Amino acid sequence: MSRYTPTLRRTVAVATIASTAFALTACNRSSSSDSSSSGGGGGAKTVGVSLITKDSTNPFFVAMQKGAKADAAKNNVKLTVASGKQEGDDQGQITAIEDSIARGDKGILITPMSTGVNAAIKKARDAGLYVIALDTPPDPANTVDITFATDNRAAGKLDGQWAAATMDGKPAVIALLDLFNDKIVSVDYNRDQGFLEGMGIDVKDPKKNGDEAKTGKYTGGKGGDYTIVCNEAGNGAEDGGRTAMEKCLAKNPGINLVYTINEPTAVGANAALKAAGKTALIVSVDGGCAGVASVKSGVIGATAQQYPLKMATMGMEAIAKVARGGEKPKTSDGLDFFNTGVALVTDKPAQGVDSIDTTKGSQLCWGN
Repeated sequence: MSRYTPTLRRTVAVATIASTAFALTACNRSSSSDSSSSGGGGGAKTVGVSLITKDSTNPFFVAMQKGAKADAAKNNVKLTVASGKQEGDDQGQITAIEDSIARGDKGILITPMSTGVNAAIKKARDAGLYVIALDTPPDPANTVDITFATDNRAAGKLDGQWAAATMDGKPAVIALLDLFNDKIVSVDYNRDQGFLEGMGIDVKDPKKNGDEAKTGKYTGGKGGDYTIVCNEAGNGAEDGGRTAMEKCLAKNPGINLVYTINEPTAVGANAALKAAGKTALIVSVDGGCAGVASVKSGVIGATAQQYPLKMATMGMEAIAKVARGGEKPKTSDGLDFFNTGVALVTDKPAQGVDSIDTTKGSQLCWGN
């Protein structure tokens, strides 16, 4: 899976440039469905676009929705925002896709819930809509026209490399708090498996969580023994993270390293640890302003920061351009998606692992 791991210096540089290129203007927080018309775009014809996120409560998706709304007028886009009711709501996204087709939209931006929405995406493309995935590359990648996303494998790998170096040769007793246990989602297995690869732990099927050896040696940092206690699904939510962590602690109260799919999960995991009178090193992915604050306060040791505003605005601009006969966007070199960048945020840098501190991370973060 080497095609998922561009050099870390390059990804940090891309992230820094990307995040400073897009400003976010204030607008109201979206509910599950909202429409806004715009009349700018230098006189070009209006283009209908739907943005379909996984939910409208996760700060990552809220930021993505705000970024798209703020950019709509510039591109003379009539934007419709919709989402599932919660993580895992395939049918909510399917309904939104069907509504977009019926409305006559020219394109769809979607953070695909799972392979369960693939058939609906195909239906949209067959109807002539240009479909761009954001944040979560579908499986297979050619389900959509192109994906704008973080290199999630690289994000997980940054977490794993930092964690291995920070463990400083001590035995690692690991909890893996994933997204789902009943759906296949690329962002889920790429972050989890990337984390293990960064730790220097052999993975078997790189697209499957939980099939690696439960004990052995990690080779990252100074190297040492590891034990994987659990793979528990937190559904990307704080309450789910807490419940998942409680289950893991029941199996082994000696957990000292926790990987989490995202920052809400990390906050929930920390609450469970605190309630049990335990501490552990927590790593995560997102880089929202709340997450960066959690790094600064010590709740999260390090988080891989991604840039949802760039995903949304680039996707919007691409659909508008294609709809008006312009050139289609291209994937990044060596990848099957366009890489929107990633940077590790931590105030405890580890030797050999590129990172930025929380001061810089706060300048680049998104959300409140």
